[in-house]
Amino acid sequence: MRTKLGYAAGLAVLAATTIAFGGPSGGSISGKVTYEGTPARQKPIDMSKEPSCAKQHPTPITTETVVTGPGNALLNVVVYISAGVPDDPPPAQPAAVDQKGCQYIPHVIPMVVNQELKVVNDDPTSHNIHPLAKINNEWNKSQPPGTPPFIEKFGKPEFIPVKCNIHPWMHSSFAVLKNSHYAVSSGDGGFSLPNLPPGKYTITAWHESYGDQTQDVTISGNETKTINFVFKAKPY
Repeated sequence: MRTKLGYAAGLAVLAATTIAFGGPSGGSISGKVTYEGTPARQKPIDMSKEPSCAKQHPTPITTETVVTGPGNALLNVVVYISAGVPDDPPPAQPAAVDQKGCQYIPHVIPMVVNQELKVVNDDPTSHNIHPLAKINNEWNKSQPPGTPPFIEKFGKPEFIPVKCNIHPWMHSSFAVLKNSHYAVSSGDGGFSLPNLPPGKYTITAWHESYGDQTQDVTISGNETKTINFVFKAKPY
């Protein structure tokens, strides 16, 4: 089990990346994502074969398959409206993934169908980024150090695991969604989906190891509804 609160600012930006729907006077849905049980122990990462990355981590790091926080908080959970809102056009602002310290930052990258994805390499070493798509087209691109970012898009909704063929410990997930009503659970497991008009919504929480859960919520007026998701941790 690993508690990782680093890069919280980046995750907070993702969690707040929603398109207003129904105006600022709309209702909202908020809550927390937690786990019960004992999460699998995360494995330490040996970057000795890539010294330029190893020196960026004076404190050894571990894998990010399950990242936890205080109070059994579960991080990196994509919480989104899966039914009850129309599909959104792609936002003008691109989603982004950075390769830094031989990690994908952030670990989970939500985006809207056909939204631009900017891929950045901030390391002094080559990377390649390989999304293992099954519904969208699979691609695999190298990115040497010092080269400019490149842009890609995904035309269909899908949760896509991502790997680097050069550095086998590098893993990430792309969450390609139909609308911009999403959040990524933060360091305390919290999430918020604001600016919702009255209506019935299906809320889905997705985690790369623990799968997904759904709940139906009805909003009437400007109220804030609270829902929580509890995932059962897989044993060691």
